[in-house]
Amino acid sequence: MENTLLLSAAYEPLKIIPWQKAVTLFFLGKVDVLERYDTILHSPSLSMSLPAVVKLNKYFRTHPRKVKFSRQNLYYRDNYTCQYCHKPMPASLLTYDHVVPRSKGGKTCWTNVVTACTRCNLKKGNKLLHQSSFRLEREPREPGWLPALAPTLRPESAPDIWRTYLPAVASPAPD
Repeated sequence: MENTLLLSAAYEPLKIIPWQKAVTLFFLGKVDVLERYDTILHSPSLSMSLPAVVKLNKYFRTHPRKVKFSRQNLYYRDNYTCQYCHKPMPASLLTYDHVVPRSKGGKTCWTNVVTACTRCNLKKGNKLLHQSSFRLEREPREPGWLPALAPTLRPESAPDIWRTYLPAVASPAPD
């Protein structure tokens, strides 16, 4: 069976939930169903279409959290693009590189790590940026936020019925 896209009251994608949770939230009056799959759910007393997209009825304030440093979040921050040759690539062809190599005192943090393709990463090797022929597309920095679905869901891989509610392209997160 399918999963359901959960939207905030402001129609922003929050997360992907199991369809069973979406049905429960619907019957508790916590969400409105915006889109439905063709699949019909049956119980002894009720039939309903499987919810594809649901929206929370009430707005709630979320507390800003620091963005966790992870490979997927880094790829999203750098727009799935090698920061040295500036070519977009699928995650399977990307790695990450320390701008200041760890052997030269560089830390593994947002401001020292960038997305790189394997070819550029090997070519740069253990050199400092000014010792190589590379220049960064943009200075690495810690993002102020990332959409909750960003690292796990690219719009092109989403079910068609969800696409209206997702950003058209992955873009760097604003601060």
